[in-house]
Amino acid sequence: MPRVPYAPWVAAALTAVVALVDWRAVARADRRTERWAKPAVVGGLLVLALLAGAADSPTGRWALLALALGLVGDVLLLPDVDRFVGGLVAFLLGHLAWTAACVTAGLERPALAWVGVAVLAVALVAGRQILPEAHRDGGAGLAGAVAAYMLVIAAMAIAGWATGSLLAGLGASLFVLSDTVLAHARFVAERRWSRPLVMVTYHLAQALLLAGLLAAVA
Repeated sequence: MPRVPYAPWVAAALTAVVALVDWRAVARADRRTERWAKPAVVGGLLVLALLAGAADSPTGRWALLALALGLVGDVLLLPDVDRFVGGLVAFLLGHLAWTAACVTAGLERPALAWVGVAVLAVALVAGRQILPEAHRDGGAGLAGAVAAYMLVIAAMAIAGWATGSLLAGLGASLFVLSDTVLAHARFVAERRWSRPLVMVTYHLAQALLLAGLLAAVA
């Protein structure tokens, strides 16, 4: 079936509108709206990726898998579901898929990996209480799972910058920020602004990674 040239732009606009609705719902603790808007944003990114031809390249297919896993994680972490370990696993696998997408796009600027390392260093300092509190909350098993997650997102951040794509690097960095704030809120202390910041940076991270990686293999 022939592609409609303007279809990706329509999908992008609709996804942006739903994202704004979700951010407002999170800020207002409107669980009813968040229940459908949160997964709808990543669902919209999936549709956008397909319309943009993501299925035509290995990088795009890894990105589609990453988005699909993010959608699963979103559902598992909805306020009225809150299956944290299941969500953690889904997002861990999603980060592995994003890392694979970066690798298949080509690590053309390995020197830029140091930007990713610097981002991680800041995140580790800011989130230094996360692992001890996770161990206190759920023992060695939960702390080990969180540590594994941190290693995987570290690989993604480094790979994102190493592609040489500014959009991919920024997206990976926003993912680090989003997950650090989420973990800090979960295990250490939640602030009034924690959940809105998590959602805004999370959605922007997915969108920037998708745009950067698809542009890199276009």
